[in-house]
Amino acid sequence: MKKILITGALGQIGSELVMKARDIYGEDNVIATDIRKTDSPVVQSGPFEILDVTDAQAMAGIAKKYNADTVVHLAALLSATAEAKPLLAWNLNMGGLVNALEVARELNCQFFTPSSIGAFGPSTPKDQTPQDTIQRPTTMYGVNKVSGELLCDYYYHKFGVDTRGLRFPGLISYVAPPGGGTTDYAVEIYYEAVRKGRYTSFIDAGTYMDMMYMPDALNAIINLMEADPAKLVHRNSFNVSAMSFEPEQIAAAIKKQMPSFTMDYDVDPVRQAIADSWPNVIDSSAAIAEWGFKADYDLDKMTADMLLKLNDKLNNKVAN
Repeated sequence: MKKILITGALGQIGSELVMKARDIYGEDNVIATDIRKTDSPVVQSGPFEILDVTDAQAMAGIAKKYNADTVVHLAALLSATAEAKPLLAWNLNMGGLVNALEVARELNCQFFTPSSIGAFGPSTPKDQTPQDTIQRPTTMYGVNKVSGELLCDYYYHKFGVDTRGLRFPGLISYVAPPGGGTTDYAVEIYYEAVRKGRYTSFIDAGTYMDMMYMPDALNAIINLMEADPAKLVHRNSFNVSAMSFEPEQIAAAIKKQMPSFTMDYDVDPVRQAIADSWPNVIDSSAAIAEWGFKADYDLDKMTADMLLKLNDKLNNKVAN
């Protein structure tokens, strides 16, 4: 990777991946794009372009302008938002993906886009979900992700595009606020712990879901993109996971740091139904074997870091 075009650069993954990639590859070599512009470090620290990913001509024009050799396509509607607006989700998630793949094909770019545990469904084995297994999701987001996995495989086999991808679990970060995902409770709980000392979970007790702290997710993207292609058997949509927990376990981890913290429940039936259709814990052995995936953060280590960083972030915001 030398010249990297990133779509959805102001989203949860993009807002951190852009900065990490600029540290590694140079500020001028990472071109951030999004449909909106803010005063964030992503916009201020290097090249930034406004881009609607459904505009194929505009995307191709930006890629050619900067001589991109890598496309990292992150722009998408997430699970809960996609379920509320399914046609918009299909048009944005699939239309944007096709456009990004076409850019990669035309310019001979390496290509990355994330998949998700949302690509699995209620008929998928829920514990130690295999890398290769039945995928029959019951949400529009899941349908998008399975379609995207197949489309990336097609572009690799048909056109030779160097496509790569990860099936991410829920991602937890202190940098970007929650963005409409089912696993967002695991981000919101930390914000509310710092702000109010309490949280009302929209996911019910006893609901296990795979999770990962953002630093591990960023390292996984970089390491996969730098991996020897000859060793990639699966290439797209590797299962990756760092931890699996239920709401009461994350609350208990917070209470170790904040003994007065309390949590109750007001279950959102839409997001609960989505969560119930997903695996409890997935098997990452293919990623470990093919390109050396590993995660450094467990629940307690992540919780300590999240609370430390959010205390600093939110207290500084109040002070300013």
